[in-house]
Parts: sequence; C-alpha cells; structure tokens
Amino acid sequence: MLEALIIFCAQLLFVPILTLRTIMMVKSQKGKAAGLGVLEGVIYVVAIGIVLSDLSNYYNMAAYALGFGAGLYIGAMVEEKLAIGYVTIEANIPQPNDELVARLREVGFSVSTSSVQGIETERYMLFCTARRDREKEFYRIIETFEERAFVASYEPRSFKGGYITKGMRRRRELFNKKRAAKKSA
Repeated sequence: MLEALIIFCAQLLFVPILTLRTIMMVKSQKGKAAGLGVLEGVIYVVAIGIVLSDLSNYYNMAAYALGFGAGLYIGAMVEEKLAIGYVTIEANIPQPNDELVARLREVGFSVSTSSVQGIETERYMLFCTARRDREKEFYRIIETFEERAFVASYEPRSFKGGYITKGMRRRRELFNKKRAAKKSA
C-alpha cells in the first residue's frame, strides 16, 4: 500500500511538470523545458519502475492511473495560475468608446483602434496584446464599459517591437505604484 501512495504522489508531481515542460517547449523556452524534462524523467522512471516491478499489484496500477488523472487537473490549474506568455485580444464594439480606450490605456494595456465594416453597419475594433495573466482583467473592463462587445483572444506565437516590448513594463509599474498608494491611503 505504501508503494501505491508513492506512485500516486509521484504522478501528482510528474504530470504538472509534464504540462509545464510542454508549455515551455511551445513557447520556445528551451532551457527551462530541458530542466523540467530531466526532473520529469527521474519521477517517471521511479513511478513506472515500481509499477512494472509487480504487474500483479492492481493497487499500484490504479494509483498510477488515478495519480495521472489528478495530476492533469493540478497541471491545468497551475498553468492557468501562471498564465505564461501573451494573448492578443480583439474587441468589436458598436461605436467609438473613448472612455473605454482611455481606461484600458490608463491601466497599462496597449490599445489600437480601427473602424471596420460589419454586416449592416460600421463598427470599431480594439486590438491589444497583453500578458496572459491580465486577460481576465481586460475582459472585466470591456464588460464594464461595453456590454455589447464581441471579444476574442488568441495567443500570438511571436511578436517584435511596438508598445508591448517597452511601454507595457513602464505603464504596469506606474499602475502598481498607484494601486499601492491607494491601498496605503
């Protein structure tokens, strides 16, 4: 029974590490992915070694499978919390909304605007690239200012230059200072 517990716990570590390693590979962070791969390999060899040492022990096999499933869930939660990378968000709104654009820029989002032709009328698009950990914040602001917005997001594979590489860092630092000042007041 102790072996089954070890296997289960190993899977709780193994699968989230597998998830993070895969994300690092997709995001071209090769060094981090390699380091996680080494750790993943060690955990895998230990867990599978225990399982294969006694194929008549169904508790060990069940612990492996249950640990794998639980590990997937934990890995997904960890990935969601870390929100590694960037997201490009497009908001399609019915008319220009200077107050919305000003608020998004005030809190550090890069926003470009453009008029576009909808099926029946002219509409307006807001384009933004931001860190993934701020995506929900963007959606909340849009919801507050423009209930009828159509918003879609996707992950860019790469980008170069522009506001995001310089200005976002500076604006976010300013935003955090203002937030800290408000909390201390």
